Amino acid sequence: MIRVRDIRKSFGSIAAVDGVTFDVHRGEIFGLLGPNGAGKSTAIATCTGQLAPDSGSIEIGEAGSPRAARARALIGLAPQQIALYEELTARENLVFLARVHGIPEPVRRADELLDMVGLLPRARDRVATFSGGMQRRLNLAAALVHNPTAIFLDEPTAGVDPQSRTAILDVVQRLANEGRAVIYTTHYMEEAQRICSRVAIMDRGRVLAIGTVAELIAEHGGDSVVTVDSLAGEHRVRTREPLREIERALAEGGATAVRIEQPDLEMVFLALTGRRLRD
Repeated sequence: MIRVRDIRKSFGSIAAVDGVTFDVHRGEIFGLLGPNGAGKSTAIATCTGQLAPDSGSIEIGEAGSPRAARARALIGLAPQQIALYEELTARENLVFLARVHGIPEPVRRADELLDMVGLLPRARDRVATFSGGMQRRLNLAAALVHNPTAIFLDEPTAGVDPQSRTAILDVVQRLANEGRAVIYTTHYMEEAQRICSRVAIMDRGRVLAIGTVAELIAEHGGDSVVTVDSLAGEHRVRTREPLREIERALAEGGATAVRIEQPDLEMVFLALTGRRLRD
């Protein structure tokens, strides 16, 4: 559905996106995981046609370049910066966008989306009165007004409350279940592990690795750490086979507690870059 080949985008001497290649299929949530400044937002802006790449190509389904009118009709974008009219109500924002897109029954479409993101009871309230998390949810709804099939979400849960985070992630999963292709940028490792079908680890404009969470952890995540507490003290072992280590500890007897620290995407990023994701 989304095909990206060797795209590059520089600003002066700074290569914001440097040779990025990936595919995203229908029904897939493809995560771009990396710290602030990794190039994720520039990659999104290039893939959605807001910026023209210096080189490389992007295709949206059979419609071709994202700058073509046919492709733009397939693209839904929730930018990192809230793109709403604060003096309008939640419903008025979505009705306005529905009319821009020529959607029949715009009020009905607006209410469908408000219900999807859990904001229908606040339909008549001005956006200026919304919390940051509620604005993020409405920002996501705005990206879906025209029923796009290629959806780009740039840090959609940045700074939100737990309730809004759960609501947003549930909607994103629903979109994938409906067969849409979703690109999801985040610097939250936990989110990528929870919802992404595949993840691209991105840093300083480059994609360093792509795979499922399990594949990336198996290849780059390193060992598990098994800690066994006993009357003799604490014993820590690094191992690729934590269950075997636990069985050995239990067979020896005397263990009062056993803990496992599993490798995760934080460890993958550390292995690939030499620093932690949130440093």
